[in-house]
Amino acid sequence: MAHNLSENDPYVLVLYYSRNGATAKMAGELARGVENSGIAARLRTVPAVSPDSQASLPPVPDTGAPYCSSADLRNCSGLILGSPTRFGNMASPLRYFLDQTSDMWLDGSLTGKPAAVFTSTGSLHGGQESTLISMMLPLLHHGMLIVGIPYAEAALMQTRSGGTPYGASHWAGDDNKDAGLNKSEILTEDEQTLCRALGNRTGKLALTLVSGYA
Repeated sequence: MAHNLSENDPYVLVLYYSRNGATAKMAGELARGVENSGIAARLRTVPAVSPDSQASLPPVPDTGAPYCSSADLRNCSGLILGSPTRFGNMASPLRYFLDQTSDMWLDGSLTGKPAAVFTSTGSLHGGQESTLISMMLPLLHHGMLIVGIPYAEAALMQTRSGGTPYGASHWAGDDNKDAGLNKSEILTEDEQTLCRALGNRTGKLALTLVSGYA
């Protein structure tokens, strides 16, 4: 992924929560698609939410992407949001982060910027589409422009794993065994293709809008 961005360089924020690594793997593929469009991708995650009010995490995670700051979100040119499904909804850590963005709703920081969503589920019909839609709702309240995957992408019609017109998705199965994968593969070829396609589409739209307002 691109590094050493200057303060004014446009970027698409790929923001996700991942418990077992599949959503993080998708985030990497989406970021590759973004950067193939000609705009930088910035990978960020959110910390877990604990029921223990005294629990705390280090300010920087030991591995993986850094935690997302308010400035990362406020200053992005586009957003791609990802979460594993939790009972047909986004995971609570991501929801908690979004619940803290009322200041951006008030000042319209995200209005008119493109946004896309992605998810990973343990079962093939485990709430992929409802989870994607649940992530769209706060983005619509922020005035963002939702980007989906058109059926012009051939992988959307031929996939036997994840993939929806509402956003990229992954079917993890039982440690990926149901999807015919081993843990080192994680994503099917179609899932990778659709992740990159969605990242590329979001990146191109972000670039177009940035250029239009420049």
